Amino acid sequence: MRKILLSVAIFSVALVTQAQNKIEFEQYKLKNGLNVILHEDHSTPIVAVTVLYHVGSKNENPDRTGFAHFFEHLLFEGTENIKRGEYMKLVQSNGGILNANTSFDRTFYFEILPSNQTELGLWLESERMLHAIIDETGVETQREVVKEEYRQRYDNQPYGTFLPEMFKRGFEVHPYSWMPIGSLEHLNAAKIEEFRDFYKTYYVPNNATLSIAGDINKPQVKKWIEKYFAEIPVGTKPMNRPTVKEPIKNKEVRDTIYDNIQLPGVMMGYHTPAQGTPDSYAVSMLAQILSQGKSSRLQKSIVDEQQKAIFVGAFPFPTEDPGMALMFGITNMGVGIDELENAINLEVEKVQKELISEEEFQKLKNQIESDMVTSNAKIEGIAENLANYFVYYGDANLINTEIDRYLKVTREDIKRVANEYFRKDNRVVLHYLPKSQKPN
Repeated sequence: MRKILLSVAIFSVALVTQAQNKIEFEQYKLKNGLNVILHEDHSTPIVAVTVLYHVGSKNENPDRTGFAHFFEHLLFEGTENIKRGEYMKLVQSNGGILNANTSFDRTFYFEILPSNQTELGLWLESERMLHAIIDETGVETQREVVKEEYRQRYDNQPYGTFLPEMFKRGFEVHPYSWMPIGSLEHLNAAKIEEFRDFYKTYYVPNNATLSIAGDINKPQVKKWIEKYFAEIPVGTKPMNRPTVKEPIKNKEVRDTIYDNIQLPGVMMGYHTPAQGTPDSYAVSMLAQILSQGKSSRLQKSIVDEQQKAIFVGAFPFPTEDPGMALMFGITNMGVGIDELENAINLEVEKVQKELISEEEFQKLKNQIESDMVTSNAKIEGIAENLANYFVYYGDANLINTEIDRYLKVTREDIKRVANEYFRKDNRVVLHYLPKSQKPN
């Protein structure tokens, strides 16, 4: 009882802290459709300048996959006013860092700069949006970069093909069936005109959210935004917004992958609802119960007590459309892969049959609160979260209120979604075995 009261007290303090640290922001839209979000924070003299383009691999032509990820690289090549190879140098020589990432649903670029270089970041992103040079030299350079990334991430990484092998079996009709890195064959076959058309279609102001957080003077920043972005033309090409829905599954999919590994592994993917839906929060909490932290159920039971795995985990894979929650485990020496799979199944069945305890539930809510506070601990996290909440959920203020959605989830909800989504006939199971075990 004392532990429960202590957990409640900790959670109450966390909620008060969150209320005191409400993230203030201003949001508006330019005439060309560019969404702008500004968060002013003078605690440190740095600024995050970010742009989220609402284009990911799901928007691609099935015969030309990998374009969104390719552009993540290509748009660092140079512009009409920035020489090839100078983009990164301009940021780094002014004390900043930069990067980008691509998912099924978006492409995200950012610079973190000293606040006295805010204008530089805005100019760089406007150049990327308006004046990027798409030529044969840049395309060929980035083709080689992507090929090397593919080799490192998939071909030469133990269990590295887990995600592509899982998603191509999990999705029959939805474009989540291919990973953002796409097909090297498609990229090699694409003509320069196809790349230019993709750029003019998706990397336009009416498909972008400019989110800026940090040590800024908002009136001045607004003037710079007007200066560098207001005259960029609206994109007029039709964008591919898939409306296809993956059929409900009622049969388990199983397969075996032979890989350059020593220890067998079991991978599972359960079809789950889209992010932002009520059930998605319960699914996320279920995954945390199973695998977050050393005291989580999978870790404590299968790794520590039974010693059947050297690693086991579960995590939702948040996506704009219904997606998958993933589980995976690597067997301990001398443990059969079926034995490990059965052990994982048993832990899932426990959550399906019994409500989690009040104490475990309170601990879970404490973890979620801590995770949400941590995600907003840095200005780059705030800028990205504001953009994500606006683009995916239509409400940037969820950065302050999403915790309420988690708090609405009950122990009964967690048990219910475990039964509704973590069914054997709603999953893909992959057994990873060493190539030496492959039948001749």
